[in-house]
Amino acid sequence: MIDVLVAGGGPAGLATAIHAARAGMEAVVVEPRPGPVDKACGEGLMPTGAAVLRSMGVEPAGRPLRGIRYLDGRHRAQAAFRGGLGLGVRRTALHAALARRAAELGVRVVPGRVAELRQYGDHVEAAGFRARWLVAADGLHSPLRSLLGLELPEQGPRRYGLRRHYATAPWSDFVEVHWAAGGEAYVTPVGDGLVGVAVLTSRRGGYAERLSEFPALLERLDCPAATPVRGAGPLRQRVRARVAGRVLLVGDAAGYTDALTGEGVSLALLSAQALVRCLRAGTPLAYESAWLRLSRRHRLLTGALLAARRHRASARLIVPAAQRLPAVFGAAVRALA
Repeated sequence: MIDVLVAGGGPAGLATAIHAARAGMEAVVVEPRPGPVDKACGEGLMPTGAAVLRSMGVEPAGRPLRGIRYLDGRHRAQAAFRGGLGLGVRRTALHAALARRAAELGVRVVPGRVAELRQYGDHVEAAGFRARWLVAADGLHSPLRSLLGLELPEQGPRRYGLRRHYATAPWSDFVEVHWAAGGEAYVTPVGDGLVGVAVLTSRRGGYAERLSEFPALLERLDCPAATPVRGAGPLRQRVRARVAGRVLLVGDAAGYTDALTGEGVSLALLSAQALVRCLRAGTPLAYESAWLRLSRRHRLLTGALLAARRHRASARLIVPAAQRLPAVFGAAVRALA
């Protein structure tokens, strides 16, 4: 019997397996797709996430990030991270680096999908394996989460993300968040000649239509598109609990508020570390409170921004307020970082 069976071989699943292997546990990852897998993602890691990667022995090629900048055409506010740099990294490069580290530590990645499971007093059976614990890292629309009845009804407007890359030299070492009436556009430097541009919106329409709402950004992007458009959503996923018997949820499967503050990957890496720590301590139920603690600032700040975004009058004030109150904006950025 193995110690940890991980359903899903994305960053959250591989990080969980790496932490487990480093803790002396046998981990197996079940993943249906050959890697590295590309997905719609902002591709920016906060300093805490970058630090966790380094502690795991994972150092993918990317671009250092110094902070976050908000722009709305007339106003501008920026704040630098304190205590370290973030990292802009292609999703595929991150995935490949995590896979290499997992292989170095003896983690097996097997092709397949966890479509059903059986739980017993001391183990779980799934995908032909018997394991002490099963970790669901199967994404935003997690089939295992649904199977376990852990989903809650969605509330509020549905938001979606669209992302592609442009072959141009980054013009800043800040993540830029451009604000418009219909959504936000995130610009993340991910290579010496490559930037990722992700658009978040609740409006219908294709990537080009949505990007046209940011004329100043479009002027910067007078260059070839380097990748096809990828999409994800609805983004908000409400989850009843992160622990169900011997199954634990991590990454996007554990619940998601929005990509507005760009913490998804960093939170997944930190949560994977906390999950394995709880298993090693023999206190799996403590993972629920650990996840809530790790995600509290993200949920509060992202929720507050989303609430302001829903009303046209308050939405127009977000960037001007950040510009006029730099200390408050800086404190928010540092709290998230």
